[in-house]
Amino acid sequence: MALAPKFAGQIFAESRQPKAVHSLELYLDYVCPFSKKQFTTVYQSVLPLVRNKYAGKLQVVFRQQIQPWHPSSTLTHEAGIAVLKLAPNKFWEFSNALFEKQTEFFDVNVVNEARNDTYKRLGKIAAGVGIDENKFYELLEISDQPGEGGALNIGNGVTNDLKLLVKYNRLVGIHVTPTVLFNGAVEGSISSGFSKEDWEQWLAKNVV
Repeated sequence: MALAPKFAGQIFAESRQPKAVHSLELYLDYVCPFSKKQFTTVYQSVLPLVRNKYAGKLQVVFRQQIQPWHPSSTLTHEAGIAVLKLAPNKFWEFSNALFEKQTEFFDVNVVNEARNDTYKRLGKIAAGVGIDENKFYELLEISDQPGEGGALNIGNGVTNDLKLLVKYNRLVGIHVTPTVLFNGAVEGSISSGFSKEDWEQWLAKNVV
């Protein structure tokens, strides 16, 4: 599936090379433990391999997949969108930093926290990778005052982009995280437990 230019930060591809031949899409949720397991291996081991061996042959896309049974999933993915708006080149680095602190946003750790306070904690993570914390929070903050015409569901600075991402994912019917698509089709052989060696073997077989 195509990716709107505003979400280009979700793509890892060697910019010095022409358009990638193959596409590997990772549908991940920031508060899913299995997503963290897959992302960590991909970030630490697969992306360097793509850069060094498969430049110009493969692009990797991080697809943000909200899992709504964890309310904080929406908030963390809003944070990802804020990064895409402010510093798209920092998206993967921010995602890595957020996954490292994943448990801080699990249900038990947010249940008694106000929504804007969760955004502020996410802002600290963003600041840690060089993103302006104030601008980040401005995009996410929810006002406690009614909007135009007395509107009460006013959203924030990333709501419209969040709706687009949800629509994209619904079109392909993704449910489980992580889910991997290779050239637009679900690749069921790739699991969250894939090791560096598993990825090396799979890439050597499929990216030609």
